[in-house]
Amino acid sequence: MLGVNVKPNEPFEKALKRFTKSCEKNGIISDVKLHQRFEKPSEEKKRIKTSARRKQLKELAEQHKKRLY
Repeated sequence: MLGVNVKPNEPFEKALKRFTKSCEKNGIISDVKLHQRFEKPSEEKKRIKTSARRKQLKELAEQHKKRLY
C-alpha cells in the first residue's frame, strides 16, 4: 500500500502532488490506464510486439552511436 505522510502546515495540494509522483514512479498509474478497458488477446500481442520492436531499434541506435565515436 502506497502512502504519503502529510507534514504540519503543508497544503493538501502539495501532499497530493507528492502522492501522484510516487504512484507514477511505482508504475501504478500506467497499470491502471492499461486496464481501463478490455484488450483483446490479438491487440495485446500486437502492443507487446511493437514495444519490443521499438526497444530493439532503440538499442541498435545506441550501439551505432557508440561506434561512431
